[in-house]
Amino acid sequence: MDFIFGEIAGILIFFIGLCGLMINKSILKTIMSLTVMESGIILFYITINYSPDSVPPIGQAQEAAFADPVPAALMITAIVIGIGITAIGLTMFMHYKQKHGITHWTRDRDQQGRGL
Repeated sequence: MDFIFGEIAGILIFFIGLCGLMINKSILKTIMSLTVMESGIILFYITINYSPDSVPPIGQAQEAAFADPVPAALMITAIVIGIGITAIGLTMFMHYKQKHGITHWTRDRDQQGRGL
């Protein structure tokens, strides 16, 4: 299975999250779909220009191909920001559920509790 590698898997995971974002009406499932999309983006950027014979840019090895540390550093930052955004989204969801008593995007009172 040489055709399945990091970039393709990242794109597939992103579109699975996008499909979940478009289909679901639940706020909690929307937050989870955004998290899945973020995971796909992170996997895609980490595996761009990956080569198995590259080494970290530490030391005096001049003949080896160096791995670029910038995408990894950016994705570590993206992971931390994504965790914060997910936490804020879940907190806002809990307050919305306590105030309105519903867990979906519409505000119909007759549909309370459904959509979770």
